Amino acid sequence: MAFGFPMDLGFKDRVAIVTGGTRGIGLATARALALEGCHVGVCGRSVDSLRAADAEGLFACQADLNDEHQTTAFVDSVHAKFGRLDILVNNAGGSLGGGGFQVSTLDQWRRVMDINLFSALVASKAAVPHMQQRHWGRIIHISSIWGKEGGGGAAYNAAKAALISLSKAMARDLANDGILVNTVAPGSVLFPGGGWDKRMQADPQGIAAFVERDLPLGRFGRPDEVARTVVFLASEAAGLISGSCIVVDGCQSHSNL
Repeated sequence: MAFGFPMDLGFKDRVAIVTGGTRGIGLATARALALEGCHVGVCGRSVDSLRAADAEGLFACQADLNDEHQTTAFVDSVHAKFGRLDILVNNAGGSLGGGGFQVSTLDQWRRVMDINLFSALVASKAAVPHMQQRHWGRIIHISSIWGKEGGGGAAYNAAKAALISLSKAMARDLANDGILVNTVAPGSVLFPGGGWDKRMQADPQGIAAFVERDLPLGRFGRPDEVARTVVFLASEAAGLISGSCIVVDGCQSHSNL
């Protein structure tokens, strides 16, 4: 018996949301999904970045994901625009300064948890009923290798680890609804205006030493390399993958799990 592997990933006319989809990994993911035939809604806070996303054919909405009502309204507006919702990529996040346990403040912890964990929780709560209507859905959370092992700021590590745990709980709860939930954990990714780009401009020698010491491939990752993994997990081809955390880091991390 011959086994074929069709190239069609099943994205035609599907509708996707990418939070924080106007820059970096989020924008690369939105572009990749659109190229596969998805209608894609993105959100952000910068008017200029939203205009740029709109010019690329993305449905761009201004929303502050720290606000529960704005997050829910954004998800519902995408559903109202296209009449369905199939894919949610919870990409919005950030370390907000990083720092260890002793120097981090309670306010920082709350803000880091809000943008990395609770924004994903609220967006997922809003998206799931729309997916249940069709008994099909894909939810992908963008975590970090620092959610799997030590190395980043204390609050950021905790938030990204919680996001991986949330993904596992959601995957089990939503399996009977035909909704698959996974996490992608990128390593250090470089893009214009991002955290690593700013650090490179501030301390090029220090970053060069970091690359030589900590990145086995000798370079940073690119947003499109992470986006390809997200697109696969959102596709028909990933029909048996749920509750997993896929690391995309060029062997940067040290965890065996």
